[in-house]
Amino acid sequence: LRLFISDTALPKLLRSPSLKTIIELYAAGEIDPRGGTIFDFASKRPSVKAKTLFRQLDKRLLLGSAWSLYFAPRESGSGSDAQSAADTGGGTGSAKTDIAFHYNVSNAFYRLFLDPEMLYTCAYFQDWDNDLATAQQDKLEMICRKLQLKPGDRLLDIGCGWGGLICYAAEHHGVDAVGVTLSEEQAKLARERVRDRGLEARVSVELKDYREYKGQFDKISSIGMFEHVGIDNHDDYYRHVNRLLKPRGLYLHHAITRRGKKDLSKFRRKKPEYQTLVRYIFPGGEVDHIGWTLTNLESHGFEVHDVEAWREHYARTTRLWAENLMEAREEAISEVGEEKYRLWLAYLCGVSLGFERGSIGIFQTVATKRTRGLSGMPPTREDLYRS
Repeated sequence: LRLFISDTALPKLLRSPSLKTIIELYAAGEIDPRGGTIFDFASKRPSVKAKTLFRQLDKRLLLGSAWSLYFAPRESGSGSDAQSAADTGGGTGSAKTDIAFHYNVSNAFYRLFLDPEMLYTCAYFQDWDNDLATAQQDKLEMICRKLQLKPGDRLLDIGCGWGGLICYAAEHHGVDAVGVTLSEEQAKLARERVRDRGLEARVSVELKDYREYKGQFDKISSIGMFEHVGIDNHDDYYRHVNRLLKPRGLYLHHAITRRGKKDLSKFRRKKPEYQTLVRYIFPGGEVDHIGWTLTNLESHGFEVHDVEAWREHYARTTRLWAENLMEAREEAISEVGEEKYRLWLAYLCGVSLGFERGSIGIFQTVATKRTRGLSGMPPTREDLYRS
């Protein structure tokens, strides 16, 4: 197992020794782990960071690159997928533009690494050896149980993806469901699935911002959507969710988090790994810490009942996605090109390692719309694990 670094990559690494540079060079094929995968390389060198990678390079190669370093022209932009992503990332665009950047790649591309239902959120492993399809179905059932779904309930799924949850909830729990998304690609396929399953009378998919929706619901879910909201918009988000929920209605909040800090004024300072995630894959995205989530829920009229960490589940999920994408390499390159394939592979591997090492986390939080009197919640969690 070794790390290949091209001659043209060395000057770029020396000029700009950052994770951003490494990602761009990996996407372009100028650096590459040989004899194994990114996971293999990380397991052999678990403590290697971007800033120390350069100290491990062959000093003769560095010396030989000195001429190129000082006399090679600086690129004003090569038009690469990685650099284009960097230029458009960072959260300055509209929510619809940011969502489109990530989810409108192509449905065919996502099919290459997701489960058959195309669930692009953390799976739930009742056994770590379960396959991805089983774990994703178990995730849907767990969400429905946490929301205590029953026939006649009105469910709103904010950021419904390709419609997996709303279809499952209607088929298995008898609810009337509405899914909202800002992705045209997702909405189109989700509507096709609703029609194919004969659920048009009970399930609808809306291409709109959740804030535009009127009416109230018995249950609301937000599965992997909150990361796109942005910290400056959190108050607005929680107010709208509370408005859309009936008194004592249940809300399930499923979102990625960062570790909290003693000095909250430093929390929004982004480490290189986090900057890269936002820059290349989730433009406009920001995540909070679980303490902030709970405080926001309570301060916006919710009562929190249940909090569960799923970090290890997401480490496993994203590793399986990455492995699936590697197995479908040729099809992926045919669909999106080699550079974008490598960019996505780096993202999935990097995120999996982030969850595995605990630098990022994910929680499912269940809350009710606060009102006087009893909440109506069951006395124990036993109903979540019934056979």
